Amino acid sequence: MTLQPIRILGIDPGLRNTGWGIVDAQGSRLSFVACGTVRSDGTLSLADRLRQLHDGLTSIVHAHMPHEAAVEETFVNRDPQSTLKLGQARGIALLVPALTGIPVAEYAANLVKKTVTGAGHAEKAQIAMMIKVLLPRSDAASPDAADALAVAICHSQHRASRLLAVRVAKEKA
Repeated sequence: MTLQPIRILGIDPGLRNTGWGIVDAQGSRLSFVACGTVRSDGTLSLADRLRQLHDGLTSIVHAHMPHEAAVEETFVNRDPQSTLKLGQARGIALLVPALTGIPVAEYAANLVKKTVTGAGHAEKAQIAMMIKVLLPRSDAASPDAADALAVAICHSQHRASRLLAVRVAKEKA
């Protein structure tokens, strides 16, 4: 019996730059598919910037047809206004795959870092280095794209336990 690959979209949300990365997972084997950054124009209104993120992520979902998605959870900044804007960008990152029926998981930044590097407080350079080790064909040109690939890798490692938890919860209901 050969397992079919699962295509996973990882998203690192941000209002200026939202990183995205796609991997195919077949058992414990990962293959790089694509990655990049959706950028919004800082001179536009918040609504128009959110629309840019929505449109960019929507085109990525339609182009690559992922089976599952994972989004990094937001950490709280000292500046409440920045945190609110990041939360709105994160809402777009959760909404776009959900609108197409793709299941969306969420992961804390520390879990993503620990899964990829072994350390929950790893620096961006460590993450980028491990992405090159785990996905040698990857071409992440920005830290946001590398972080998004890390989110996808984290999901590939934790998805089985998440699916089991959902199944158990349904059986109890």
